[in-house]
Amino acid sequence: MVTVQNISKYDKTHPTAITIGTYDGVHVGHRKILERLINNAKKTGLRSTVLTFFPHPRMVLQKDADIKLLNTVNEKAQILEDIGLDTLIIHPFTKKFSRLSATEFVRDILVNELNIRKIIIGYDHRFGRNRNANINDLIAFGSTFDFEVEEIPAQEIDDVSVSSTKIRRALHEGDVKTANTYLGYEYMLTATVAKGKGLGKEIHFPTANLHIPESYKLIPKNGVYVVRADMGDNEVYGMMNIGYNPTVNGTQKSIEVHFFDFEADIYNQEIQVRVLERIRDEHKFDSLEALQQQLRKDRETSLAIINR
Repeated sequence: MVTVQNISKYDKTHPTAITIGTYDGVHVGHRKILERLINNAKKTGLRSTVLTFFPHPRMVLQKDADIKLLNTVNEKAQILEDIGLDTLIIHPFTKKFSRLSATEFVRDILVNELNIRKIIIGYDHRFGRNRNANINDLIAFGSTFDFEVEEIPAQEIDDVSVSSTKIRRALHEGDVKTANTYLGYEYMLTATVAKGKGLGKEIHFPTANLHIPESYKLIPKNGVYVVRADMGDNEVYGMMNIGYNPTVNGTQKSIEVHFFDFEADIYNQEIQVRVLERIRDEHKFDSLEALQQQLRKDRETSLAIINR
């Protein structure tokens, strides 16, 4: 897959079959649309292309700094590449870009820059300045500029919307099983391993402290989770705590993973942790000994889940 960071950098000699959207999570609902796009592009000799935007339009137009997304930009690219997309275009979203008229967007962007031959888009898609153009306008543009418009029906678009809402709600509630079912894969956290305070090592449960630089990434509910990570050629399991370490009066939220039977030095490395299941809330214990005892129980619970 080719990832292009700006519409102007796309090689317009390649005609495209395209869809447009945030595709956050690239979940099972999205995949129906993407599979249709990819299969159609293969049959017609076009490049299957997703046009998406970053920052998220709400971050720019509504100053919604608190918006949380299921994927970082790189995670989304990774998933799209795995399902066989040809081209991902990530265009910087700005107020100036949002003010393009519908005609300017279709003529200057889709036709002149992206060499569009087909677009697969939702029945409720709106575009252009103030989002004042709709699917009927797009079909009319298709007739003028000679590209085909395939409309995604209401039921499929509603499925996508419901899935995204349910995934976010499930993760906020710690219901990873439900989130993973709708995603079609295990929720991922991509992070750099940073130095911590060394408390885990002190109580014989050394942890990798995960630093996620993208503040917009949705972090599941505080608590203890069973996780998996690929370390080179090895699949490593462990348990992860998200929270404030109340037993030692922690004040800053942290994400820490204790990997089972793994001792390699991974400081400053980027790792991707897959979240499998939540096993309990975070608690404040009366002593470090009580915490250590609970961690032993958590390890037994985690191993039972992994073996299952």
